[in-house]
Amino acid sequence: MTPAVLLRRLFSLSLVFLTAWALSSCEGRDKATLLVGMDLSYPPFETIGPSGKPEGVSVDIAEALGKALGRPVRIENIPFTGLIPSLKTDKIDCIVSSMTDTPERRASVAFSDPYLSTGLALLVAQNSDIHSLQDLDQPGKTIAVRQGTTGEVWARASIKNAKILSLEKESAAVLEVIQGRADAFLYDQMSIWKNAQEHPSKVRALLNPVQKENWAIALRHNDTQLQDQINGFLKSFRAAGGFDALGDKYLSEQKEAFKEQGIAFYF
Repeated sequence: MTPAVLLRRLFSLSLVFLTAWALSSCEGRDKATLLVGMDLSYPPFETIGPSGKPEGVSVDIAEALGKALGRPVRIENIPFTGLIPSLKTDKIDCIVSSMTDTPERRASVAFSDPYLSTGLALLVAQNSDIHSLQDLDQPGKTIAVRQGTTGEVWARASIKNAKILSLEKESAAVLEVIQGRADAFLYDQMSIWKNAQEHPSKVRALLNPVQKENWAIALRHNDTQLQDQINGFLKSFRAAGGFDALGDKYLSEQKEAFKEQGIAFYF
């Protein structure tokens, strides 16, 4: 066999292999199954339960969505920073993972109607004389924030007088308040409430939001039919009391705390 004939045969075999691989890849993606991306590290919204299976608010929403669409659901556990890239490369169909709808994210993905409203709240020392953002945004005051969060973005755009202390970890920001090196920690309401419950003698939560945010389901810009279906599901699920039931199931203590302070609950 001459070198030219050998090369032609190798080229033909390569074409056959590549075609077979492409076909098998397409067939491997079950279009009937709704692939939902989540970062299963944020209880009680999305986490892995004692049985080793996904559980939480977002999991229940995803399963109810699949039932409404008549599609089986498979949850893909993906680190939060990888969720949008996975969506854009068709590895998942949507994201239900406590994701805030922001203008920056809208440049990459589309969002459903909001299903949950939360906000940025303050954690202060138990004996602090701070009762509002106005008390805090003063010369000589320090506000701790977590790096890369909407809290840091908002603080840098809105705080005029207080010093902003940016820290990598939530626990470090809480410690700054406990030890008196920061006057407050600006973070999401749920985490602020949780940290106040863990250190009741040292800190307290000011849950009235200084900035409101909405969570929504993310999907690709061209999936307009799925977007309409999701919005229809959210409307029906809310009307049927689905979100009220999720609040009672997973967030009953927070729901009561918000009620006592006269603050609107998340759903």
